[in-house]
Amino acid sequence: VENHIYTFYIAGEMFGFLFFVLTAHIAYGDVSYSFPEEMKRGSVIGNIATDLGLDVNRLSFRKARVDAEGNRKRYCDINVNTGELTVAERIDREGLCGKRASCVLNQDFVLENPLELHRISLRVKDVNDNSPNFGKDEINLEIRESADKGKRFLLEANDADIGQNSVQSYAIQSNGYFILSVQSNSLGEKYAELILNKEFDREHEQEVTLILTAVDGGTPPRSGTVAIHVTVLDANDNAPVFSQAVYKVSLPENSPLDTVVVTVSATDADEGQNGEVTYDVMENYKQLFYLGRKTGIISIKGPIDFEEEATFSLRIIAKDGSGLTSYSNVIISVSDINDNAPILIVKSLNSPIPENALPGTEVENPMELHPVTIEILDENDHAPSFQNKELKFEISESATLGSRFLLESADDHDVGLNSLQNYILSPNNHFVLKQHSNTDGGKYAEMVLQKALDREERPHLSLKLIAVDGGNPQRSGSVNIDVTVLDANDNAPVFNQTVYRAYVLENAPKGTYITAVNATDADAGLNGRITYNFYKQKGAAAQLFNIDRDTGIVSVVGEIDHEKYTKFELTVEARDQGGLTDLSKIALEVADVNDNAPVINTMSFSSTVSENAPSDTTIAIINVKDSDTDDNGKVNCFIEGSEDFTIKSTLRNYYSLVTSAILDREQLSEYNITVIATDSGKPPLTSRHFFYLKVTDVNDNPPVFQESVYNSNLLENNSPGVSILTIRARDPDENQNARISYIIEESDLGGSPVGTYVSVNAESGVVHAVRSFDYEQIKNIKITIKAQDGGSPPLCSNVTVNIFIQDQNDNAPQVLYPVQSGASVVAEIVPRSADVGYLVTKVVAVDVDSGQNAWLSYKLQKATDRALFEVGLQNGEIRTVRQVTDKDAVKQRLTVVVEDNGQPSRSATVNVNVAVADSFPEVLSEFTDFTHDKEYNNNLTLYLVLALAAVSFLFITCLVVIVSVKIYRWRQSQLYYKSNLPVIPYYPPRYADTVGTGTLQHAYNYEVYRTTDSRRSDCKFVRPASQNVAAVDLHDFSSSFTLNVCVMLIRAARL
Repeated sequence: VENHIYTFYIAGEMFGFLFFVLTAHIAYGDVSYSFPEEMKRGSVIGNIATDLGLDVNRLSFRKARVDAEGNRKRYCDINVNTGELTVAERIDREGLCGKRASCVLNQDFVLENPLELHRISLRVKDVNDNSPNFGKDEINLEIRESADKGKRFLLEANDADIGQNSVQSYAIQSNGYFILSVQSNSLGEKYAELILNKEFDREHEQEVTLILTAVDGGTPPRSGTVAIHVTVLDANDNAPVFSQAVYKVSLPENSPLDTVVVTVSATDADEGQNGEVTYDVMENYKQLFYLGRKTGIISIKGPIDFEEEATFSLRIIAKDGSGLTSYSNVIISVSDINDNAPILIVKSLNSPIPENALPGTEVENPMELHPVTIEILDENDHAPSFQNKELKFEISESATLGSRFLLESADDHDVGLNSLQNYILSPNNHFVLKQHSNTDGGKYAEMVLQKALDREERPHLSLKLIAVDGGNPQRSGSVNIDVTVLDANDNAPVFNQTVYRAYVLENAPKGTYITAVNATDADAGLNGRITYNFYKQKGAAAQLFNIDRDTGIVSVVGEIDHEKYTKFELTVEARDQGGLTDLSKIALEVADVNDNAPVINTMSFSSTVSENAPSDTTIAIINVKDSDTDDNGKVNCFIEGSEDFTIKSTLRNYYSLVTSAILDREQLSEYNITVIATDSGKPPLTSRHFFYLKVTDVNDNPPVFQESVYNSNLLENNSPGVSILTIRARDPDENQNARISYIIEESDLGGSPVGTYVSVNAESGVVHAVRSFDYEQIKNIKITIKAQDGGSPPLCSNVTVNIFIQDQNDNAPQVLYPVQSGASVVAEIVPRSADVGYLVTKVVAVDVDSGQNAWLSYKLQKATDRALFEVGLQNGEIRTVRQVTDKDAVKQRLTVVVEDNGQPSRSATVNVNVAVADSFPEVLSEFTDFTHDKEYNNNLTLYLVLALAAVSFLFITCLVVIVSVKIYRWRQSQLYYKSNLPVIPYYPPRYADTVGTGTLQHAYNYEVYRTTDSRRSDCKFVRPASQNVAAVDLHDFSSSFTLNVCVMLIRAARL
């Protein structure tokens, strides 16, 4: 493994915050390692800690890790205990980089605390782990037997390895037809050409099998083989051959039509169309005989008469599909049959006979017959002539030398030396004339090919055949011979350029025209028809491009991506219909278009940041890449719509997302940061990456109460534990820093800790009553509650809570006068001379409740004489309502009900004894029944003594307790001489506050004045200057009265 360390440089000082906030210097540097592919997992590549000068012992603390660039795999890892860089994934150079000469994998080495980022370049070396291969087990070649010596056939093996490990040589097994030539293409890759060294003869050998071996240059070398199966295609190099040169047959004259005379047969060693033989007969006897073109059967077509012609000589032509011909003669001898009656010929027409001539008389006597032979000597008065004015031949240019072509025979009516004696062929370079004689002495001629034809050089030949007789002077006849040279596939297509250069834009739509290749073939017809296709095209190119078979137009059929392939080398094959080919290359460059938006990859990101993090704190490290090139790949990165963050460029394509201001979580606790990357293409492409950042809380805010002072009302006689009110404090911090606990500040209330009166739920802030309150004893409570958060250190705030005890109608009115006593009777004396409205007495009552509950009304419930007295509803005054008369009873008993205005109302009753009399003795005599017996008085005395003893005991006990408490508090004050407890004004429980919480419109104060010499009760009614009057202690008030004086006077009178 080789490694290279490049110079480090400091990119700048910044504040880094990854998982916590700290100041850091971010150092960047590149380190490069070279190592062979296919190393086992865990294999050591190098010691990156040593190479970068890092402390191995701090790698774990600094969270050293390897991140892949972009979305690639992570191919290496780091051992934080040793600092060694190890293989994490299988690394196959061919799978990662293909045929590229340089294979580099980029990985990022990240350290934290402080943050560092290093680029690791892994240069993967090729090993010879792939053998050459031809893509298939067998290569099939079709080669026409007429292919010229030196014909080349391209063969190429593939090897995924590169350099010396790729294919370096080829070898072919020994054979009698081919030799091998090894060439190099523009990329330095080796390929082989199979060169035809000996012409094929299909009729001799139709198939040849070869073994081709490709060998790479690795150590040890690897090889691959392929079987080459050569099929020899037929060429029309054989003319048909008749089974007999002369067919002889005998035929009776007058044979019926369609009678089969003979069957001729010719064979052709070629195959296919070249071996298909058709037959034809010369024009001479076509009216008498029919020849089947494909069967060779000769049958009778017209009448055959021995007397007209006893022998027929037919010239039969056999022709294959490409125009090669051969000839044969069919001699038909006609046999005579007795088909003619004798014919009488009269030699003399005048021979007189006498009428009386006797029988047996000779008519002509003597009769003599003398034969006379007349010899007619021939004169050369006929020139040889041909039946056709022109002879047409179609001869393939592939016709072999020595091929023969029978010419039409000329006719000469003369005989002997005056008849046809010789044929002469006009001079030419390709044919010579051969003359032959028939069995009947007739002469015919053949053209023999002595030089190969070339249709491309001379497609037509015009010759003249001259027939000459032997007369003197000599006569002759001629016929024109038109030879059409038929095409043979003897020319391969030829491209007009060996290399075509073109370019195409990536993402070009399907069907986009790229270029057009053009090849020409000197052959004609099907042999000159060229089709185009890609030669051994594999991989992506086969899916991306198409070539029109007929026009050679190359177009796009797939999605071309410049980022995957920047250029292609396409091999185009032009093939004619005879299988001959030529190859050319297309060097195609893919032009980049701005089709890739920048890709933002997060190398490191902290999703949280403390609100007290300093400015320039690093939030994330990002890598921005654009797969396009040139301006299309130049990227600008910035932040959209956030003034609290900014982007700083650190290395090429690397950026830091940092804070640009002090954050406040209470104002904004979350950020959706949009990082925008825009390239410089036209039009530019943009991508966005969203970072969700949460600002973590710092305990920088104390709890805040919703109100500055809390006031609440509580009805007296409440149940202990009842909820009085709920206080609420809010802390803008969060989690533990916002968790509020409520605490009552310690203080005294009426000599007792405030905690014995009320409590607060630490979590909910609900204030509860610890005891049941009595409005008549305590009318309000003032406490201080502290709200404290759970931060470290905790923050707190205080609030004042006023609890006002509300009065309930829990006390019935108390009658102060007249005093009810079981031991004495109090009676009011009304003189009989009293006028209407005479004030008899006044019922005085009080209610210790307040407000409406203390608003009293008086009613007369029962009376001895209801028509005599009435009670004032508001003031309780008992007055006469009519004049007192003598008839009225002395003893009058009135029952007065005192009722408050509470809901429900409470009441008290009092009995008032009224004596209607003018003298005191009269009164005593009427009220003697009101007294009690002596036993009752004795019991009352006992009860009074017991009550006095009990009250004395309680007084002494309370005195001891009070003294003890005073001593205890004095000691406490000496220990804790400083106190933070608030001072709460103390109001004696028997007195009301001066707030004036009553519901009556006026506050009243009653004072009763009694004299010892008057039997009338005088009450003084005083209205104070202020409606807010201090409540009067009822016990003190009652003790100030001197009502008992009246009782004592009555008792004295009874005695």
